[in-house]
Order: sequence, then C-alpha cells, then structure tokens
Amino acid sequence: MAIEKVKEYFRKYGMEERVLELADSSATVELAAEALHCEPCRIAKTLSFLVNGGPILVVTAGDAKIDNAKYKVQFGAKAKMLTPEEAVTLVGHAVGGVCPFAVNNGVTVYLDQSLRRFQTVFPACGSGNSAIELTIPELERYSGFLAWVDVCKGWNA
Repeated sequence: MAIEKVKEYFRKYGMEERVLELADSSATVELAAEALHCEPCRIAKTLSFLVNGGPILVVTAGDAKIDNAKYKVQFGAKAKMLTPEEAVTLVGHAVGGVCPFAVNNGVTVYLDQSLRRFQTVFPACGSGNSAIELTIPELERYSGFLAWVDVCKGWNA
C-alpha cells in the first residue's frame, strides 16, 4: 500500500509518526480540509501530468487552479493530467492520495508559487485518508522537488 511506502520514506528521517491516518476521507481538497480542520487553501494538492512522455507532479495550494497558458510556457506542452491508472503505474500513488513522497523513479516534482504564502501545508501521504503537516522548507526537502514554478491562477486574486 502506498501509505506504507510513504511511512517507510519518512522513517529514514525519524518522521513517520507525523504521518496522519484520518478517520475520514481526505481524497479531495474539501474533504481533507474538513478532516484536518484547516482552510482548504492550506491543503497541498499534488497534480500529476504527462510531459514529453514522462510523469511530473505539481504541488499547488488547495485554492489554486492550473493556468493552461502559464503551464504551456513553463513545460512547453499542453496540460495533460494522468488517468487514474497512469497515476498508479507511473507515479506509484492512486488519485486521492498522490503526493510527492516515495514516488517511482523518473517522476519529477515541482512546487507551485501558490504554496509560498503559508507557514505550513498539508500534502497527502499516499492514501485517500492521510496527510502530513509540513513547513515550506520541509516540503522542499522531503519532496525532492526540481524547481519552484508559477503555473496556477485563482489563488492570488
């Protein structure tokens, strides 16, 4: 199970006890915010895309939406989200639990600027009822991200 992979990943850093397994679903931003008693914007949603035949993850704030024009400028391709089957196969996590931790080899992680306004955020941990609260520097460290990007809209209106 993917949550076990994520816990094992965080065990290397002595942080596995920070992984929260929730009684309620956290598979959508709204459900996660309700389960975690936080604002939806603080949910760090991880979106999975196919770019030039390879999988990428873009971690964004819960209230941000992909801006197709910005995305195309950044990645040189139209935003094409992975299907649920592709997410499991290519990333290693099912939709609803996709996160930037313990992903398959060859997955590139990007963090969107929409996250920088928060002290802490809540990304999923490999299942539809899990999360971890991380500071932005912790998210940078543990996600193994390649770069910060600006590919979203709707959050800074």
